[in-house]
Amino acid sequence: MSSAHFIYIPLVAIAGMMLGFIIGGRAARNAYELELRREQERAEARARRAARKARRQQEAGSPTTKQGADTSDAANGRASSPD
Repeated sequence: MSSAHFIYIPLVAIAGMMLGFIIGGRAARNAYELELRREQERAEARARRAARKARRQQEAGSPTTKQGADTSDAANGRASSPD
């Protein structure tokens, strides 16, 4: 083994680590931006569904709950919180 290997091998290892750091950072940044975009799309879809549901209920003229239905916490099996 020549003395060039003592220079060449660490140089290649350092270059590989630098490239991995750059490429890995870019991949992480892209994944984070993709997650933000997906969350924004989900929020927009939820808002569209809520608006569509409200519009349908308004057009039908029916309230959100059935008439005469008991919507209290005790009737639904949930314990009420003390005030």
